[in-house]
Amino acid sequence: MKIYTKTGDQGTTSLFGGKRVSKSDLRIDTYGTVDELNSFIGLVRDQEVNQQRKNILVEIQDRLFTIGSILATEPGNTKVKIPALAETDIVFLETAIDEMESQLPPMKFFVLPGGHPSVSFCHVARTVCRRAERLTIALNHLEPIETLVIKYLNRLSDYLFVLSRKMSHELGAEETPWKPRM
Repeated sequence: MKIYTKTGDQGTTSLFGGKRVSKSDLRIDTYGTVDELNSFIGLVRDQEVNQQRKNILVEIQDRLFTIGSILATEPGNTKVKIPALAETDIVFLETAIDEMESQLPPMKFFVLPGGHPSVSFCHVARTVCRRAERLTIALNHLEPIETLVIKYLNRLSDYLFVLSRKMSHELGAEETPWKPRM
């Protein structure tokens, strides 16, 4: 299998199922952003502080490939077999969030991203996740998107925020509170 096909040289690409669309199509932008998020999750996973969370982060990356498959499938195409997202995937994230939060001091202020390069990578992943969520919602206004996709991305951004706090705690990094100038 060759990596290049030359079929996209005119600015179009194929959805699963064969329909050709512009590479600037909202659907392509949406699952491209999910792919970008997956790459940032890989960067977060590669941080030494996350060695004990490697399996959780690999599971998340797998779910993001599932979401990419869902988003890349031509609407209404039932002939293409794609993996499924399940409510248990949401529960998986919520359980991980609850476990981390139980080990952290209560949050009393908004936190400025940063404090340690590993933590900053996690904040970047969180913001890319929010963008993927916004694009998915915009696409949902044009064509129905499986509701679990939106729910998963929303919960994943929560997970990444709590993970950034947990990483800060484990690394002894300072959490800088946002103090609005009034």
